Amino acid sequence: NRSHPHHPSMINPAVMPDQVAALVLQAIPDDERLWVPQAPQIHFRPILFNTSHGYWINLLRVQRSGQLNRHLHPAPVFGYVIKGSWRYLEHDWLAREGGFVYEPPGEVHTLVVDDGVEEMITLFHVTGALIYMDENRKPIGYDDVHTKLQLARNHFEATGLGAKYADQFVR
Repeated sequence: NRSHPHHPSMINPAVMPDQVAALVLQAIPDDERLWVPQAPQIHFRPILFNTSHGYWINLLRVQRSGQLNRHLHPAPVFGYVIKGSWRYLEHDWLAREGGFVYEPPGEVHTLVVDDGVEEMITLFHVTGALIYMDENRKPIGYDDVHTKLQLARNHFEATGLGAKYADQFVR
């Protein structure tokens, strides 16, 4: 009902000054500069950085085969496979196009895109951190909303878009 006082079309910024404008964007961009390098053949496309609640939403893209370092999350992670397929070395399932993936907190896993997959793109919603682990399950590094935001700022600066380009994704 568009006449409801809290319908998005009825929001008055003078009445609700803390209301953040909607974020509507082309998720899979035409501009290759919007893919931030993370590792060889692995990039992420920022969608949203929520710095006050400690989460980020991005597309993860792996071109051809590749592997994301072994890691765990202290909070749940949600994913939706848009293109291609991937799996975890530690499991026997395969996440395919159209598949939803739930990663429980505390589980150590290694994301792999197998040979023969031309490109994998998955939307991930990550809360908290991504803690990289060595073969003995000892922490060796991490990413969180702040490190991901800084990676994006550095990349956008280097590609000529400017570091402030990343600010549009901050909520």
